[in-house]
Amino acid sequence: MPATSNNQHQPIKRCSWCGTDPLYMKYHDEEWGKEVHDDKVLFEFLVLESAQAGLSWITILRRRDNYRRAFANFDVQKVATMGPDDVKRLMQDEGIIRNRLKIASTITNAQLFIAVQKEFGSFDQYLYSFMPNGKPINNQPGTVPARTEISDAISKDMKKRGFKFFGTTICYAHMQATGMVNDHVVGCAFK
Repeated sequence: MPATSNNQHQPIKRCSWCGTDPLYMKYHDEEWGKEVHDDKVLFEFLVLESAQAGLSWITILRRRDNYRRAFANFDVQKVATMGPDDVKRLMQDEGIIRNRLKIASTITNAQLFIAVQKEFGSFDQYLYSFMPNGKPINNQPGTVPARTEISDAISKDMKKRGFKFFGTTICYAHMQATGMVNDHVVGCAFK
């Protein structure tokens, strides 16, 4: 039975992309577009969004707990110290996407994440340095874009710093996931 609003005869209106999968709807309702400033959560989404490259988000969402286990509960300090033996071990882990380049880039990205934290005080401060007035954007879309000029600028800077699997589309998905932009469509109950 679909979730309903206060009016028991009307189903809750959501962004169409989350469909009817309960895990997707829970993610949409409780996380997507909610403002996050915790570097640990920002690192988690960096790992997950990077793993998503070329795949559907639900594929990664279904493996989220496996990623949490495989990558030290998203402890950036621990991930940054992983080495070739860890890559070899993770390549055998059926609970995550076993792509050597993505696994290795997660470790490299962790090291770069720490460097950005040292330079800016936090990864959050780095990301928000690209935002107008350092604030999130509350869009009013009928449709949701795949990228913006801001995601272009962030991904370009991150690429220059050495980050991998974080192009403008992945960057924009990260911005949406962590509430840097609120792209819940007009009429969505979670706007």
